[in-house]
Amino acid sequence: MVLKKILVIDDEENILTTLKGVLEDEKFIVETAKSGSIGLQKLKKFNPDAVLLDIWMPGDDGVAVLEKIKKLQPSTPVVMMSGHATVETAVKTIKLGAFDFLEKPIHFDKLLLLLSHLFALKELKDENEYLKRELCDEDFLNGKSSAMVKLKRLIEVTAPSNGWVMLQGENGTGKELVARALHYGSPRCSGRFVAVNCAAIPEDLIESELFGHEKGSFTGAHDRKIGKFEQANGGTLFLDEVGDMGLKMQAKILRALQECTIHRVGGDEAIDLDLRVIAATNKDLKKAIKDGEFREDLFYRLNVIPIYVAPLRDRKEDIPELIQHFMNRYSRGKVKKIGEKTLEMLASYPWPGNVRELKNWVERACILSRTETIDDIDFEDFDSISNQELCSGEDKTLRSARAVFEKQFIMKMLNENGGNISKTANTIGVERSHLHKKMKVYGIEPNTTN
Repeated sequence: MVLKKILVIDDEENILTTLKGVLEDEKFIVETAKSGSIGLQKLKKFNPDAVLLDIWMPGDDGVAVLEKIKKLQPSTPVVMMSGHATVETAVKTIKLGAFDFLEKPIHFDKLLLLLSHLFALKELKDENEYLKRELCDEDFLNGKSSAMVKLKRLIEVTAPSNGWVMLQGENGTGKELVARALHYGSPRCSGRFVAVNCAAIPEDLIESELFGHEKGSFTGAHDRKIGKFEQANGGTLFLDEVGDMGLKMQAKILRALQECTIHRVGGDEAIDLDLRVIAATNKDLKKAIKDGEFREDLFYRLNVIPIYVAPLRDRKEDIPELIQHFMNRYSRGKVKKIGEKTLEMLASYPWPGNVRELKNWVERACILSRTETIDDIDFEDFDSISNQELCSGEDKTLRSARAVFEKQFIMKMLNENGGNISKTANTIGVERSHLHKKMKVYGIEPNTTN
C-alpha cells in the first residue's frame, strides 16, 4: 500500500505537533510548516496528497495561500482550519477550491473521517482521468500512417482552442473518440462531454431532449428535466450524426447556437450557454445543402474547423499495429501472434466497417483461436467477411460487386497455390500477364515472384 502524504500549515506549534502525531499514528506521512511561505516551499518538494491549512496566520493568510496552492497544484485537495472564521470566510474558501472546512479545536475522529472521504473521492477522480486518457488513446489513434500523423497533429493543435469542430468520416472510423480527445485536451476537460445522437431523437421529443422541460409543462412531465444543451454547459456538446437530423431539429439547434441561450419547455427563464460544439457526420453535407436536406447557415455555423477521419482502407499500414493492440486487449496472454498469411489477408481486406469492424474481428479471433497463433485454420469462415463486402459500401452496382468477388477469388487462388502466379494463372484459365494486371489493379501483392 502506498502511504498518503499530508502537509499541515499552521502558525501554532502545538497544533502542528499534535496533528503530526495523530496522523502518523494513522500511517500517514506528515510534513509541517509554520507559515504560508514555508508551506508553499514545502508543497513543491513534498508534493502532498492533501493539505491541512489554517486560515489565520501572520503574513499571507490561509485564503491567500489557498489561492497560490490552487495555481501551483490545482488537483491537490486542501482542507481549511480555523477557530475564528465566519460563515462567509468558510464559503469563500470553498468557492476558491477548498475541499472542506474544519473548526478548531479539531475533533480527530471527524478529521480522519473527512480524510477518508477525501482520498476515496480523489481515487475515483484519478481513476476517471485514467479511463478518459485510455479512451482517448485507444483504437483509432494507434498507427503511424500519414493519415494518423496528420490527425494527431490536428487534435493537438485544435484541442486547446475553443473553436467548434466538424468531424467528417465513415462510420466506425472513431469520430466520437476524436471528439472526446478534443474535449479532454481542452481547458473544458473538467466540464462534461455530452453526446447527442441526432438521428435517434423523435421529432416530437426534440425540444425536451435538447433543452429540457419544466414540471407540468406537458402530459407526462412529472419532474423538471435538464436537457442535453444545459448538461453540457461549461463543457463540450457532441452532435453525432448531425447530417441525419431533420430540418425542424436543425432550425431549433441553429437558433440555440446563434443566441447562446435556451428555454426549457414550459419555462420562461433564459439559460445562457457556454459550451464548445463538436459535430460529426458521415455524409456529404454540401451535397445535402444542394438537395435541400441540410441548412447552409447551420453548416457554416458548425464547420469552423473541419477534420477528416480517414477510413481504415486508406491507412492499411496501421493494420498490423491495430491488430496487435486489440490482441493485447482481448487475448489475455493466450494468443501471442498472428499468422503471416492471415495478416496479409486482413491487410488486403477493405474493412467497410473500419476500425470498429477490425476490433470485432480480432476479438472474435482471440476467443475462437485454439493455439497461440491466429491463422486461417481458425477462421474457415473468413469468406463470409468477403460476402459482407459485397453488400457494404455506397457503390452497390453489379460492376462493383463483380470487382469485389474477382479480387477475393484471385487472393484465395493465390493462397491455395502458395503465391505462385504462373500456377494460379493456369488454374483459373487466364494468361500470366493478365493475372499480373488484375493483381496490380486490386493492389494484391504476390508472395513470391515466378
